[in-house]
Amino acid sequence: MTARYMTFAFLVAARGQVIAPRPSFEAFEVATIKPARPGEVNAGRYIRMRGAQFQVKNYTVDGLIAAAYDLNPKAIFGGPAWAASERYEITATTPGELRPVYDEQMRMLRKLLSDRFNLEFHRGKKEFAIYEITVAKGGSKLKASTAPPDEPYNITSTLYPAPGGGIGYALLPARNVTIQQFASVLQRAILDRPVVDNTGLAGRFDFDLEWSPGQGEFGGELPPAPEESRKAGIFEAMQQQLGLKIAATRGLIDTIVIDRVDRPSQN
Repeated sequence: MTARYMTFAFLVAARGQVIAPRPSFEAFEVATIKPARPGEVNAGRYIRMRGAQFQVKNYTVDGLIAAAYDLNPKAIFGGPAWAASERYEITATTPGELRPVYDEQMRMLRKLLSDRFNLEFHRGKKEFAIYEITVAKGGSKLKASTAPPDEPYNITSTLYPAPGGGIGYALLPARNVTIQQFASVLQRAILDRPVVDNTGLAGRFDFDLEWSPGQGEFGGELPPAPEESRKAGIFEAMQQQLGLKIAATRGLIDTIVIDRVDRPSQN
């Protein structure tokens, strides 16, 4: 097959199958943005794909920027006070029938922030209180992933209630992930400061992490479970279950300084 025929709207696989090219996923087709409903501000938050829909619940604009640019929310500076307090819900349709992977979802979110919130910013560096991940004494307990190298990674945390009320534990199954991707999820959505991977571990891993969230995790919005229902905290659980140590220190991190952001335009 010559190169010019490869420019057609489809590719022919080695086994004779016709495979549509992967969409570029530059922007959502349609996106509805509205304020979070009163009384549900503390009812949990998430960014997820559900079928062909990209869904956001109870996120501030600062939180959306942090997710879109892979930063901890505390690394976002300079915006108006409402950007850190007002929460939004987003429902957006992705182009085509193929499910976009997380990085593609974030690319479309960055475009939405620019188009609908008029986001303008510049980048900087700042010394900050951070968490550093290293290999614990005794070595890593991680197992190499059994997934094909080109399979998209999957890492999503789920919260489970305790019998006596509050959040009993969090479960984070990770498949085909690098430690850098794990650190990114920790800093974006779980811990209260930036997270740096200094393990030196290469490759991709499959693991499950289970712990009881503590104060400050998940934005400090979770009702605590009774003491008798609690499991190990995340630092202890990472060492016991993964052979990874996480410790507080200071370091120079990337930041975003907001030059302009507006409340979202009409749907």
